[in-house]
Amino acid sequence: IWQYLKAVCKTGAGEHLRIGKYIVWSTCCTVDYTCLFINSSDLIPPGVCNLLNPSTIYANNEVNLDEVDIYGFDYDYTLAMYSNSLNEMIYNKARQFLIEHYKYPQGINKYSYIPNFAARGLHYDIQKGLLMKIDAFHYIQMGTVYRGLNPVPDEEVMQLYGGSNHVPLHQVSGFYGKGPKMKQFMDVFSIPEMTLLACANDYFISNDIEYDPVHLYKDVSDAIAMVHIKGYMYKWIMADLEKYILRGDETYAVLHRLASHGKKLFLITNSPFSFVDKGMKYMVGKDWRDFFDVVIVQAEKPHFFNDCVKPFRRLDSNGDLQWDKIKSLDKGQIYKQGNLVDFLKLTGWRGSKVLYFGDHLYSDLAVSHPHFSISLCSVSKCAQGGPTPDTHSHTDTQRRAHRDRHTTGIQQKHTQDNRPHPLRLLQY
Repeated sequence: IWQYLKAVCKTGAGEHLRIGKYIVWSTCCTVDYTCLFINSSDLIPPGVCNLLNPSTIYANNEVNLDEVDIYGFDYDYTLAMYSNSLNEMIYNKARQFLIEHYKYPQGINKYSYIPNFAARGLHYDIQKGLLMKIDAFHYIQMGTVYRGLNPVPDEEVMQLYGGSNHVPLHQVSGFYGKGPKMKQFMDVFSIPEMTLLACANDYFISNDIEYDPVHLYKDVSDAIAMVHIKGYMYKWIMADLEKYILRGDETYAVLHRLASHGKKLFLITNSPFSFVDKGMKYMVGKDWRDFFDVVIVQAEKPHFFNDCVKPFRRLDSNGDLQWDKIKSLDKGQIYKQGNLVDFLKLTGWRGSKVLYFGDHLYSDLAVSHPHFSISLCSVSKCAQGGPTPDTHSHTDTQRRAHRDRHTTGIQQKHTQDNRPHPLRLLQY
């Protein structure tokens, strides 16, 4: 084995070399000869991960719930689960904005929403107009690259990226998964955005119309943002709670169980109070605020966690802003904005006794503030089932197994309405 180390360690960190029945995975390659040897016969065969139970709870850290006394929650897609029909509404309204406000061709109206086309976690190459799956090692997964609604051949992908399917994301994307060249769609609400991008790209390509993918990306992003800024999504949900909100009884069961065992609860959400109030009354009851020791709305995460500028503002029972200085965060009150440092000072909560649940990997979980020493739990909704089978041969079965387990992809089956509530581990 040692005679191969010199050859192996000429490669970059994270690269691999097959030696007989072994795959040598290089982790550091100059002075410290640290390599991981994996028997290729022990690797998980492709497709086996499709047999995993999608209801299983996975963890990348150990948390002793006996030590947790304080539970925090996001609202959208954490306490409140939404039906797939909401995505179609967002798509249709954004498509309308694209045509009426940005004067895009009427022909785009012919593209209806495709429910199973995209899933969260995909990357979009803004300059090339390509939607794709990139794994944790920054490798583009062959067979997942789409231009418009059509897959791009692997050979063309390799040519487009300089003969390699490895993309150094630290050069093209910031911490929050945003440009200038690559965008990662982490929000569940971005599923209709990816679909609209693909459909608009497909229209221009199919009709041989010259266009700049950068401009298209900006216009589609702005159109999706207008749906949120103008409050359409909130209006749709509040107008038909039964249609859009799922499993409210299970949300009540979680909160009731925690509160009955003497646990403290807090809510930090970016949604406005009127929206949260109506949804919580539907799921939990008119006295839902009795469950929570602290309620914070329009928190503007992730800035809430990383900025120390905006103070807390108190809202009255009608949701109107008050002007008094906030010296404590009291039960029964509603607060707006604020920041993490003040939250910790005013509550005295920190450490392993605090567990916060959120669905957005960047806004809720990837917190870099040095004082934020609490446990974080993801309730991210991943697609059920594995990626669509392809005919390509993959020698790196380990990376493929990792992809199947941890990254959602294009054209996976969504059975959201049949999946259990993501907070089910707190019901027992």
